[in-house]
Formats: sequence, structure tokens, C-alpha cells
Amino acid sequence: MSTPNGGALAGLRLDDPEVVEAGDSGGLLRRVASAAAQVRTSLRASEEAGLSLSRPRAIVVAAGGASALAGDALAAVCGSGTQIQVITVRGYQLPGWVGAADLVLGVSASGAGAEVLALAREAVRRGCDFTGIGPAKSPLADLAEQARAGYVPVSVDGSGRSSLWALLVPLVFIAARAGAARISDGEYEAAASLLEEVSHQCRPSSESFMNPAKSLALDIWGTVPLIWGASPLAAVAARRFASLLAQNAKYPAVAGEFPTVAHDQVAILDGPFAPAPAPTFPSAEDLGALGDDEDDDIDDDVPGTPELRLVLLADTAGEHEADTRMREAAESIAGDRRVLTSGLTLDGEGSLRRLASVTQVLDYASAYLGIAAGLDPLASPARGDLRNLAQQAG
Repeated sequence: MSTPNGGALAGLRLDDPEVVEAGDSGGLLRRVASAAAQVRTSLRASEEAGLSLSRPRAIVVAAGGASALAGDALAAVCGSGTQIQVITVRGYQLPGWVGAADLVLGVSASGAGAEVLALAREAVRRGCDFTGIGPAKSPLADLAEQARAGYVPVSVDGSGRSSLWALLVPLVFIAARAGAARISDGEYEAAASLLEEVSHQCRPSSESFMNPAKSLALDIWGTVPLIWGASPLAAVAARRFASLLAQNAKYPAVAGEFPTVAHDQVAILDGPFAPAPAPTFPSAEDLGALGDDEDDDIDDDVPGTPELRLVLLADTAGEHEADTRMREAAESIAGDRRVLTSGLTLDGEGSLRRLASVTQVLDYASAYLGIAAGLDPLASPARGDLRNLAQQAG
């Protein structure tokens, strides 16, 4: 994948609409394009659910897999200024402090996730205020009905990887009604309109030089991407992009956020995946010391190590000024080290619109990278194998 010829072939694949369509046999790109519709239908479902909400001590999002990122996004949307704690719990057990004063939101794209169902049952046993979000017909919906709890039915794909907005909108709606988030009624439609606009820019028929998602996919091709977000909202987008690169393109990536990356991941810029220092001309003595035998030992056929690609996600409206300086400095030192850099900016007013401005590009880019590699974005035999072997062992 890291050879120049491979990159050229990837570009040819992405600029041929028939190849793109054939490579996306499961229709992931159509699902990604439905993001705007997800916002509108999930908002309507939330309004029609007739939820009775009081101000909780904390909002606990019980989720697993791709659905958990919706919980992380909710915390970023609410921000650090909220007086109501917002956390996401993964796994099978709620924290010991969660109790009757707290609101637990069980979120599942399939409605049958073992982790979410375990957390939901525990929340009901503890007497927590509970609301479920997931498919209309599912074990999670049945549990909510049995517990006489609230439930928001949403239309999602089973994996949840292209259902961020279907799951996030009910979370934000509930958090706003509970007093944890400040969201105006117009923000939902503003985000939906922007998602439509970005989907048009990133459509399969748009050539790579005009398509920001295809361009980003080709930039990442054959590199090791470091994806850094400069605000809590941008950090969620970075983690989601790394997750989708793994799922849709079977491609490894490292996600991080400022200022934490300044303490650890920035050291990667000096490691074996960074470009070698610029060559200097050898002295006559150095040339004389190099024997013919040593020349013969050089193997020109050994493939090179893939180089880094730094992907910076800026959020000028949501960044702390110290993180803005850190992001700008990171771009500068990456340039000094000849590390390739790509950048996207969360743009617009309101947290939902800013999140929409980049997540849609990143979602498309992850799918395009898989198609460029000749991989079915929705296929993942390893996931099924791991799940089956774990069940057999149990």
C-alpha cells in the first residue's frame, strides 16, 4: 500500500464511480449520506417520545462499541461548564456512585448489545431514572417497556458506525431538557443542512481533487496517521476517525488530543516512522572509507518504512488559547521534521454544527480509503471470529 504505484491505483479507483459503487457493495456511502435525515428523524422521535425529565445529579451514558462515541460527543457538547456531570460508561458494570439521583441513558445501535443490556438492568435495579435509545423492536426496547421507562426509537444500522447522528441527537435533546446542555431549536436543522452540503461535496461522483474526503483518504494512503484534536469536540472527532479507519478501511491510526499529546504522542515525530533527516553531502574521507563490499550489501528492494501523516483537527471556537498555541506549534515542528500534515477545521456556530462540519468528511474518508484498498468497508471477518471464539470460551 505504501508504494507510489499503489497510491496511483488508489486514485484511479476513487475517481471511477463504477469502481466505487462496486467496492461499496454493502452501501456504506449511502448510509453516511443519510446523516442529515438521521438528525431530523431522531429529533422528531425524541419530541414524540413524551419523555418526563427532571434535573439529575449526573447523566450516565451506558453504551458500547461505536455507540459509545455518541456518549463522548454528548459530554463534549455539554462542555465543562455544565453543573451536571456527563460521563460514558463502557463495559458491564456501573460505577458504585451511580444511584437514584442520576439519569442513565442506555444507547445501542443494535438494541441487543450485551454490555448495554447489563448496564441498563443494573440501572433499573438501582432505581435510576432510565431512558433507552435504539431500534424500535429490540431487547433494549423490551427492557425499557418492562421497567416503565422512557424510550426513543431511532433508525440505525446494526453496527452503529454510520449512525452517529441518529444516536447523538436524542442524547443532546434529553440533556438539553435536563439542563445539562444549551442547544437552540435551530441548531439541529443547521447541523442537518451542513451535513447535506458536505455530503454533496463528498459524493462518489465528485473527483478526488474536488472531493475533500477522497483527497484526505489519498493523503493518508500508505502513511501512519496521527490524528490530533485541539478541543474536546475535535478530540471526539479524532477518536471517531481512528475508529472508522479501523472498521471501514482496516487501517491503523493513533488518535489524541491537546494538551495530552504534548506529553506523549509528540515524541513519535522523532521516531522510526518520521522522515530521515535531510541528507548532507559526505566528505572525501567518508567516501574513501566506504568500501566496494559495503556498497554490494545495500538491498534496494527492501521496502521503506511508511511515514507519518499528522492530521490536525482545529476548533478555534472551542479551543483553549493554550491548546491553539500548542496546535500551531505542532504543525510547525512537524514541518521542520518534514512530516506530512493535513488539517480540518470545525467551522460554524454551535457545537452540533461544528461537529458536523468535520465528522461527515471523516466518515466518507474512512469509507473511501477502504474502497481504494480494494476492501469491502462493511466486511470484517476478524470481528465475527473474535466474537464467536469468545462465546465458545464462555
